Amino acid sequence: MHQPPTSPSPDQPRPAEGYAGDLSPQLAWQWVQAGRATLVDVRSDAERDWVGYVPGALAVAWKQWPGMRLNIDFDTQLRAAVPAGATVVMLCRSGVRSIAAARRATELGLTAYNILEGFEGDPDDNGQRNRKGGWRFHGLPWRQG
Repeated sequence: MHQPPTSPSPDQPRPAEGYAGDLSPQLAWQWVQAGRATLVDVRSDAERDWVGYVPGALAVAWKQWPGMRLNIDFDTQLRAAVPAGATVVMLCRSGVRSIAAARRATELGLTAYNILEGFEGDPDDNGQRNRKGGWRFHGLPWRQG
């Protein structure tokens, strides 16, 4: 019998294909605070400027505005920001681009996790974010502008 997917436990990583796994925003923040992982925000510069950012997170965009084109310097920027073999937790808007970034970081020799729900979470029934999950929704540290 098929069972519906369950929400990830906020205190345990969930296995994933092609990268180390998926973490709740709360667990990712615990790891960062404990020095167990480095937080890498893979959103575009525009998103961080307009929507908000996590203080202390490394900014290495996966795609850039305008046009949301792949950042051709992603590998170089990530290697410069994070030592080889380190553990990183990847954050994007909703937890989708950060999967691709985590897979690439894994290929580059990092232990990479995706942060589920992202910075803003999924849109609600009115198409608005920050009301159904996400870094901000859970009251984790962030700043705007």
